[in-house]
Amino acid sequence: MLTLLGQFADHSPAFNVFRYITFRTGAATITAMLFVFLFGPAMIQMLRLKQGRGQPIRADGPQTHLAKAGTPTMGGLMIMTGVLVSTLIWGNLQSIYVWSVLLVTVGFGLIGFYDDYLKVTKATERGFSAKARLGLEFLIAAVAVFVMTRAGDRPLPMSLAFPFVKSWVLNLGLFFIVFAGFVVVAAGNAVNLTDGLDGLAIVPVMIAAASLGMIAYLSGNSVFADYLQIHYVPGTGELSVLCGALIGAGLGFLWFNAPPAAIFMGDTGSLALGGLLGAIAVATKHEIVLAIIGGLFVVEALSVIIQVGSYKLTGKRVFRMAPIHHHFEQLGWTEPQVVIRFWIVAVILALIGLSTLKLR
Repeated sequence: MLTLLGQFADHSPAFNVFRYITFRTGAATITAMLFVFLFGPAMIQMLRLKQGRGQPIRADGPQTHLAKAGTPTMGGLMIMTGVLVSTLIWGNLQSIYVWSVLLVTVGFGLIGFYDDYLKVTKATERGFSAKARLGLEFLIAAVAVFVMTRAGDRPLPMSLAFPFVKSWVLNLGLFFIVFAGFVVVAAGNAVNLTDGLDGLAIVPVMIAAASLGMIAYLSGNSVFADYLQIHYVPGTGELSVLCGALIGAGLGFLWFNAPPAAIFMGDTGSLALGGLLGAIAVATKHEIVLAIIGGLFVVEALSVIIQVGSYKLTGKRVFRMAPIHHHFEQLGWTEPQVVIRFWIVAVILALIGLSTLKLR
């Protein structure tokens, strides 16, 4: 559609607006949001009929969660579809970065879908082998990263950039594909671990998407990149459109996911969205900044690693329950308290991450 509108711009200046990334980002946000609003109820009804008992609830989890039994999962399908439709309409489909990020999003989404499918059909909390899942995720991430490294002038595509430093980069060579692949996989699984309460994951994801969308726009603009003294990565500005689509689809999903949730995101959504954020961070050379902006996801993942490691080494648990949002529930925080306070933390971390753009 963008190509068609661009042709009209050659004959009428009024159509030039469709060439502006800022306009298309706003249009993508509205398009994705309306798509989820319009088709969300039908998708929820379909999933409810197909799944019957819905997503299995952890028996050892907070007792208040037992009331959520029967809630359908795989709500990530709503978000992914909204993002895809909106991006295909408003994005520049000639961008290698757009297709690379969509590859990760769809690939991780399909892995999560299969995992959710096994959980629902077998009525168990366990999906398919964790090693197999991680292996597939890394393969998809590595392919996407390899494609992205084909764009741009050497050595930047194969280098790690550091926040607070003006121009110095660490050239990792081919090892960058391994490192960046790990970043994408880690981001996907960190968001997956965060998705445990109604509305807990989707809002921090939208906050991170808004931050990375701004970074993508600035990194893809030579004037702004030079002014802020960040690395100029031609073509990454188009990823702002994809971030806008994610925000719009996320808002639509939150309408149905707000407590009490009519549908859960499931691994279908959390893996896809986390992978999307990780891929954009890699494309814009802001992998380390992602760890700040998405610090909430990092803490959630670390809480699980620490809990499992401590129990295996000492037989003792550090937290009352992991991931850490369940720890606070066990301390007596209500679910809305945990969710809203974690949202506040996500906003603060995003602001700190964005401050790295100027502190050079």
